[in-house]
Amino acid sequence: MNLPKIPIGTWIEAAEDWLKAYGGPVFGGIKTGIGSTVDGLADTFNYLPPLAMIVIFTLLAFAIGRWRIALFTLLGLLLVDNLGYWEHTMETLALVLTAAIISVVLGVPLGIAAARSNRLQALLLPVLDFMQTMPAFVYLLPAVAFFSLGVVPGVIASVIFAIPPTIRLTNLGIRQVPEDLVEAADAFGSTPMQKLVKLQLPIAVPTIMAGVNQTIMLSLSMVVIASMIGAQGVGADVYRAVTQTKTGVGFEAGLAVVILAIILDRLTQHLVKAKKKR
Repeated sequence: MNLPKIPIGTWIEAAEDWLKAYGGPVFGGIKTGIGSTVDGLADTFNYLPPLAMIVIFTLLAFAIGRWRIALFTLLGLLLVDNLGYWEHTMETLALVLTAAIISVVLGVPLGIAAARSNRLQALLLPVLDFMQTMPAFVYLLPAVAFFSLGVVPGVIASVIFAIPPTIRLTNLGIRQVPEDLVEAADAFGSTPMQKLVKLQLPIAVPTIMAGVNQTIMLSLSMVVIASMIGAQGVGADVYRAVTQTKTGVGFEAGLAVVILAIILDRLTQHLVKAKKKR
């Protein structure tokens, strides 16, 4: 005797229809906000000539990291410009930064709340496991349904896929603060907010930054998938090369993504090391 199939798909589609019917204004506001942020960042990065922006990025890399990071930034971005992918690379950078900013704004408070409540942590962990293990393509379906084609559903899918490390490591960083320090702060009459801002967060910053680093890398890994639903940038060039079986073009576009990923990874890693030294 076969058991009847549980209609999970039907329930999900019913929930989607309900949200589309009653959440239109909310989704419209989210779409406008995210779209404006991505467009604003992309226009800012493409406002000056590429060589001027390369100098700015190189100086920023030297200020944050070491001369080796600055040299790689200079040579890598010059290669991106030479290959003709500068504008699309800046669009990709805008998409990744927008997804990372949203992930940090949402993920850090959730991680702090989870660190303060074992019950909330127990509730969040399976949700985070679900978000990280569900195939990324599945996120594209409701994102397109609610926000249509374009960069916005790509950012939303990137946030869902990339936010778990920020939440997990913020929670971990707060919980790893030595108990004797917390007890000392309580003994001196610190309020929960004072204890968080002056003790727990400063000690947890390196761990939190490691989560932000992973979030940025995961966001960048979504650029090609996001291009399938209309997101612009280097991911669109990679996807187009795949559909047209142009190996050389795909390698060049993929190289631009790799260079951007290495620059962002090294800079955020150096920020983590600098915080640990302090």
